[in-house]
Amino acid sequence: MSLTIALLPDSIHSLDLTPALVAIEPLLEKELLEPQTQQLQFQIDYPRAPEDPRELSEIPEIRLWFIRLDSLYPWLPFLLDWKAGELVRYTAMLVPHQFHPKDGIQFNPEALEIFVMQKVFVITAWLKHQKIEGKSRLKSMTQMLGYELDDGLFDVLNR
Repeated sequence: MSLTIALLPDSIHSLDLTPALVAIEPLLEKELLEPQTQQLQFQIDYPRAPEDPRELSEIPEIRLWFIRLDSLYPWLPFLLDWKAGELVRYTAMLVPHQFHPKDGIQFNPEALEIFVMQKVFVITAWLKHQKIEGKSRLKSMTQMLGYELDDGLFDVLNR
């Protein structure tokens, strides 16, 4: 069962996070958070002219909305439906990249590394606060973005 956040142009242009708040805030109740992990998806309805070749992550207004969302919920990648591609799409909203029709998305390597490590630090602390064991899922998350984490890093972070 997935949970979908419908994102419409009015919310995007006004930087209104209400569609996300309505979906996410109830999940923050302890008994609801764990079962909903990795179930969150975005349905972005943003009209473009037929000749506009941009991907959604290349539209500044949409990226700005996601930057605002990430500032409120920096641990949100943990709740995204990774299998449906939401983690990569969310990352593309926040990390500089280029899209190649043949090769797909190509993230700026340094920016991606900073993003991944920042998320590891934030999500590790958040999981600890939520009393959720998530080291293996966090390692899986970083692997999806091309990074291998050593268990020693978690030892350092949990001291």
